[in-house]
Amino acid sequence: MSDAAATALRVLRQLRHDPRTIALLLLVPAALMTLLRLVYDAERPAFEAAGPSLMVLFPLTTMFLVSSIALLRERRTGTLERLMTTPLRRLGLLGGYGAAFTVLALAQAGVVCSVSLGALGLTLAGDTALVVALAAAVALLGLGLGLLASAFARTEFQVVQFMPAVILPQLLLCGLLVPRAHMSAGLRAISDALPMSYAVDGVHHLAVPGASGAALGDLGIVLAYAAGAIVLGALTLRRRTD
Repeated sequence: MSDAAATALRVLRQLRHDPRTIALLLLVPAALMTLLRLVYDAERPAFEAAGPSLMVLFPLTTMFLVSSIALLRERRTGTLERLMTTPLRRLGLLGGYGAAFTVLALAQAGVVCSVSLGALGLTLAGDTALVVALAAAVALLGLGLGLLASAFARTEFQVVQFMPAVILPQLLLCGLLVPRAHMSAGLRAISDALPMSYAVDGVHHLAVPGASGAALGDLGIVLAYAAGAIVLGALTLRRRTD
């Protein structure tokens, strides 16, 4: 069995015995979408406008938290140090984490999209499979950013401190609150460099009939950012927390 496969199986077995983490990953994004639907109960057009973007944004935060804390815990307990004394390679280790959390990302995307597009009645002109893929790509982006953040954190509290610096700027500048075309040139330049901008663009393209090709391009960009974050996480991986 490869290093990545063995690591993925170990992580999935550990998560299977952690129902709170499973609930955070699978249920919280769907619950937040339900809450959003109740908030916009009397304003259906507002829910239709904001819902698709938030449907793919919510998984970013949950996956960031879970992945960063999971790897940090491995370092603090000495598990990672013991693993690194074996022939296990860094990319194999993070590849295993990536594979395990990819399974969870797909499950998370499936749940939140099923609830949003089904029970909550959210509608999109584009292919539903592309919506699920985009939500899963954002979850993988959260995984990559979480693994990268864990390399610089010493405690779980420090992981949470990274959220305002890593996650919130993307939420503010991705076009969710203000269309990116209406931003100043400086903010637009920063927005163009942030992966969540392309996730929101992809959702907007899926709202337009016949724009699936553009959405596929946005999906590829988000996946490229996620892969880059995972590789950087491998390069900065430390055996233990000092």
